[in-house]
Amino acid sequence: MSAIEAVIFDWGGTLTRWHDVDFHAESVALAQAVRTTPSPDDDHHAHAERLHRAGDIVWGRSRDHQQSSTIADLFTEAGLDHDPDLLRAYYEFWEPHTLTDPEVRPMWEELRSRGIKVGVLSNTIWPREWHVGFFERDGVYDLVDGDVYSSEIPWTKPSPRAFGAAMDAVGVSDPAACVYVGDRLFDDVWGAHNAGLRAIHVPLSSIPAEQVGHTEGDPDASVTSLARIPDVVRSWDDGASAG
Repeated sequence: MSAIEAVIFDWGGTLTRWHDVDFHAESVALAQAVRTTPSPDDDHHAHAERLHRAGDIVWGRSRDHQQSSTIADLFTEAGLDHDPDLLRAYYEFWEPHTLTDPEVRPMWEELRSRGIKVGVLSNTIWPREWHVGFFERDGVYDLVDGDVYSSEIPWTKPSPRAFGAAMDAVGVSDPAACVYVGDRLFDDVWGAHNAGLRAIHVPLSSIPAEQVGHTEGDPDASVTSLARIPDVVRSWDDGASAG
């Protein structure tokens, strides 16, 4: 077994605590960014319904074809024009769900103190600057060696290319020297194994049935506290040294 050089993390439900989300309310907030003209057809709730259906299609492409999308793609799928400057309501809807778990900073500090790089790989339609802003707000971005968001690459997890992009971002070429940490058995665990990485599962999320993929991976380890991750990685490194 190779010594661990990098630990790469999922974001939502892993670095943030899992929250149940009202996706209808999300679509209503998103619909406020629709660029409209005075017309009988400018029905805010109808726009929200179209965006909700578009969201199902966009995330279905991610699940089934590992095809990435952006917020703009979501509006395009809904057949609606939008103004990015009007996304404030959508951003504010999500912001309470973006808080970094308090265990993240000390856990990342411990990993980095042992010379292990820290990375992030997230399936998201949001722009990079939103995610970076959340990490900066919570005082942890200085500990990130490399981060990749699917909105800026062509693929989503579980595509091996998405994991490869994250490895490139942290500067590690050997998948066997990398660990991926996530809350989803398809995207994160099966995907990591399929790309040659080891996987740690954080089984604290209630994954909606429509987001569950075709395969459930068998993790190399499971933790219910992020603080346990350095100990798991240390045990693997000790095993590699002994071998």
